[in-house]
Amino acid sequence: MEPILHFAPYTGWVYPNETMFDWTVLLAVYPYLTGLVAGAFTVSSLYQVFGFERLKPVAHLALLTSLCCMLFVPLPLLLHLGHPERAMNAMITPHFTSAMAMFGFFATFYVVLLMLEIWFAFRPYIVEQAQKRTDALGKVYKLLTLGSYDVSEKALAHDRKWVFWLAVTGIPGAHGLHGYVGFLFGSLKSREWWSSDLMPVIFLFSAIISGVSMLIVIYVVSCLVRRIPIDAACVKGMAYTVWAFIMVAFVLEALEFANIVYKGREGVEMIIHYVTGPLLVPYFILQFALGAILPMLWLSYMFWRGTGGKPLVVGATISACLVLFSVFMMRWNVVIGGQEISKTGKGLLTYQMPFLGQEGALVAIVLVVAPFIVLLGMIKLFPPWDDHGTRHAAPAAA
Repeated sequence: MEPILHFAPYTGWVYPNETMFDWTVLLAVYPYLTGLVAGAFTVSSLYQVFGFERLKPVAHLALLTSLCCMLFVPLPLLLHLGHPERAMNAMITPHFTSAMAMFGFFATFYVVLLMLEIWFAFRPYIVEQAQKRTDALGKVYKLLTLGSYDVSEKALAHDRKWVFWLAVTGIPGAHGLHGYVGFLFGSLKSREWWSSDLMPVIFLFSAIISGVSMLIVIYVVSCLVRRIPIDAACVKGMAYTVWAFIMVAFVLEALEFANIVYKGREGVEMIIHYVTGPLLVPYFILQFALGAILPMLWLSYMFWRGTGGKPLVVGATISACLVLFSVFMMRWNVVIGGQEISKTGKGLLTYQMPFLGQEGALVAIVLVVAPFIVLLGMIKLFPPWDDHGTRHAAPAAA
C-alpha cells in the first residue's frame, strides 16, 4: 500500500517529480534499531572495558539485547526494497565508494563479534548445562561448547581476555555502525533538512541514550517480573549515563537547528516556515520538550536532591521511556520530516502513514517489538542475571 500524500497549498508549490516519499516509516525504524544496538553495547563496554562495577547486573543482558536488536536491523531495509532477494548483490559485487553498499560488511562484522563475545562470556554456563542436562536442550548446549569443556581458572582468565578485547574492538564497531547511518543522511545534499556535518554525531549520541534507556526499562521490568530487589546503584549508574549524553545530544541538536535558522536568513524561508508550522508539535513539543528537556530536568533534580531507592528507580524508568520516545521522534522528524520539504524548497507535503501494508504502521510496530520477543528466548537459553550463580566472565585487566 502506497503512503497517502497530502499537499499543503498555502505553503507554496512542488514539482510533479517531488511528490513521492521514497523513504517511509521503515526507514525511521531502521536507525532506531541500530541506535538501540549501539547504546546497549555501550553499557556492556562500560563494565567489560572500563570496569564500571555498578553496571555489572546488566552487562551480559546488554550483550544479549544488542544481538537481538542487531538481528532485526536489516529487516526494515529488506521490506522497503522492491527486490529484497537482490540485497546480497551489494556484498557479492561491492561498490566500495557507496556508503549503502558497505552496510552489509559492517553489519556482518558486528554480528560475528557479538556472537563471539557472548560465547566467551557465557561459556562457563554453557559447559555447566552441557554436563548437567540430558534432554534435547542439553544437546544444544553440547553443540555450543564447540568441544571446549575446560573451566579451570586459567581457561576462565583466557575467556576474560577475549571478552575484554572483543569489547574494545566492538566499541568503534558499534558506534561506527550507527555513525554510518547519520553519515548517510548528512551526506545527502538534495535534502536541506539532512545536509549537516553534525548529523553523524547527533545520531551517535542519541543512539547511546536510547540504548541505555532501553536497558533501564528492561532491567527494572525483569526484576519486577522475577520478584527480586532492584539494584538502585545500577539504575543510578545508567541514569547518570543517560543524563550526561542527553545534555550533549541536546546541545548538538540545538546547534544544528541554529544552523538551519541561520541558513533560513540567507534565503531558505520554506524551512523556517516548516519548523514553525507543521513541525512545531513533533519537533519542539514531542521530541524536545517532552522527550528531552523533561527527563533531563527530572534526572537533574533527582541527582541534585540525592534521591535514591524506589523514587530514583521510578523517576529513572519514566525518564528512560520519555527518552526512548524522543529518539524515535528524532528519527521520524529526520526521515519523514526531511522529505516533507520539497527538494527545491518551494513547498511542503504531508505524509500520512497507512496502518496496514508492507510499509505501514503495523509492520513498523512488529519490527520494534520482535527483538524483545527473541530476547525472552535468549534469556531462557543464556540467563544473564548476576544472581543466577554461574561464573560469567568478569572484566579483565588491560
